[in-house]
Amino acid sequence: MAVARVTDHVIDLGELRHEPEPEELPRPPRAVGRPLRCALALLVALATLAAGAPIPRRDMVVVPAVVGTEALLADDLFLVIDPSGPRGPQRRLEAYRLPGGELAWEAPLPVQGRYWGMSLLGDILLVTGFQQDGQTNVTVALDRATGAYRWQQPATAVESAGGALLMETGDDERGRTLRSVDPCCGSVRWEADFPPGQLAYRLTGSAVDRVVYSTADGRVEVRDAATGAVVNRGDLWGPADERMVNVQVVDGLLLTVGGTPATVAAYDVDRLRPLWRTQVADALFVSECGPVICLQGRSGGLLALDPASGRRLWADDRWAGIWATRGRLVASAVRSAGPGAEQFALLDATTGTVLGELGRWELSRPSRLDGPLIGTRRHRGGLLVAELDVVTGTARPLDVLRGAAGECQNSSDRLVCRRVNGDYGLWPLRR
Repeated sequence: MAVARVTDHVIDLGELRHEPEPEELPRPPRAVGRPLRCALALLVALATLAAGAPIPRRDMVVVPAVVGTEALLADDLFLVIDPSGPRGPQRRLEAYRLPGGELAWEAPLPVQGRYWGMSLLGDILLVTGFQQDGQTNVTVALDRATGAYRWQQPATAVESAGGALLMETGDDERGRTLRSVDPCCGSVRWEADFPPGQLAYRLTGSAVDRVVYSTADGRVEVRDAATGAVVNRGDLWGPADERMVNVQVVDGLLLTVGGTPATVAAYDVDRLRPLWRTQVADALFVSECGPVICLQGRSGGLLALDPASGRRLWADDRWAGIWATRGRLVASAVRSAGPGAEQFALLDATTGTVLGELGRWELSRPSRLDGPLIGTRRHRGGLLVAELDVVTGTARPLDVLRGAAGECQNSSDRLVCRRVNGDYGLWPLRR
């Protein structure tokens, strides 16, 4: 598949303002002497441009694609899964090398279905999706350097402590099976079956180190993710709260949310020792918010708790989605929730104070959690791109990408977006 290279001029857009674009103003009255002043200003501008340095150039690499293509920006590769089409029902994965966009390799995917996830683990590329029945998951492991087939399993995968992968099948109602496998070849290290109930994971960095299984009547079991060994068992709630308790592991705490009245309870993961309990008016699930714990209700709004004591720190019904970055919180406004651009603000995590209005954006999907936060929105002639600065609480415009339509992803130095004709464009993020 051919890859085209296009060169665009880069224009410095100056300071970004978040107010709606103004309507066209009425023509002002003619002023005496204006033609002469305009002519002089034009001559000065032309002289400045002629004497200045050449306009910086931003190279764009074009990767051909069609509707239905799945794509992922992953380190030094741009990965594209084409939809089933004229070449038959078997889908193919193409890997393009960055920054130049050369085709590194292409490989057939052995299972028909809809693939929705790709991730890298060492020298292995994991491709995850639904099989053709639309209900059974499948994970296929390919060699990262060549695309050569390694192994596949009917499960979803998550990185585990000890360099393994946890493969999960089933659901809350049917029960689940967990297998710890070697990424190199898919060989099983340990396996366990869990009756109907909930599974939650504790993460250390990006890897799971504890598996928490709970049943509706309050029985909880904690396992070591590396070995499968049971670390502890206990009964944390009674039958009266059956089917009303949601179990999550957030910020190193085992949290239960539910009951009547609604209560959040925190436990030590390994010892299952109770730490605190807090009654709340409405809580659906818990989010990790850096130095605090965030609870979100059914109707939106946020409640922040102190993870050490469960003490209520602040509440605000203006915010919906939220996540932590560099010790602060980025929140989207309830009134803008939904598809398309959303209104974002930067909050102080411990007080909920608004530190900056970031504006209305669609967020680019970062390839790393510590990567830059990039926002896009439609602009005359293309897509306006800005970096959302979580230190200053401002949005810094980078460029207007001509012909770009959205569905953007970014790494620390590269941005990829779908173009209006269905292809993908890859641009350097910095100039």
